[in-house]
Amino acid sequence: MNAWSYSSLKTFEQCPKKYYHLKVKRDVKDKGSRASIYGEEVHKAAEDFIASATPIPQRFSFLTNVLNTLVSIPGEKLCEVKLGVAKSDEGYEPTKFFADNVWWRGVADLVILQGDTAFSIDYKTGKNTRYADTKQLDAVAAAIFTHYPHVKKIKSALAFVVCNELIRKEHVSDMRDSYFATFEPELERLAGAEESGVWNAKTGPLCAYCPVIECEHNRT
Repeated sequence: MNAWSYSSLKTFEQCPKKYYHLKVKRDVKDKGSRASIYGEEVHKAAEDFIASATPIPQRFSFLTNVLNTLVSIPGEKLCEVKLGVAKSDEGYEPTKFFADNVWWRGVADLVILQGDTAFSIDYKTGKNTRYADTKQLDAVAAAIFTHYPHVKKIKSALAFVVCNELIRKEHVSDMRDSYFATFEPELERLAGAEESGVWNAKTGPLCAYCPVIECEHNRT
């Protein structure tokens, strides 16, 4: 099975056919939406401010309060941390982001190392927290425990920078394997599709923005 990430698994759950063209056959490229491009710009502004104290652009001034709060937290600050995890019969091991043996890969927007405690922050540009999904924090926390075995507790959060809200979740190292295990049902469905070669399309509101033009449900 191809290496998976939280976002790629969400793509599969949204539409197996879309996943197939983007991740397996790779004959379609997602150029991104206006919202995703905006999100990338926000992430870059946050990274530059925390990593090198680059002033926040005026149009992203709403980031000021939350970023100042994060900067004030003591500890080593790591921005846009690329994490890879390999899986074998012996368990989970750290590996390179693009290593041949990578099983899971993801990027932590901000990690703050503070002794045996860490903070893991994921920036969100949604206007409210109604559809917040903290499950993605589980995978990132498990990867941090794998790469930094001295860390025993992680204070994770989805930082909704537009509405200035935090959705918090705590993780402990003893539960690391169970955090990855929460994704097993989705991974089994993905493995089944890869084995059978059946990638059925799902129709829904996001069909209007899908880059898979050839799909019968496409409405772009």
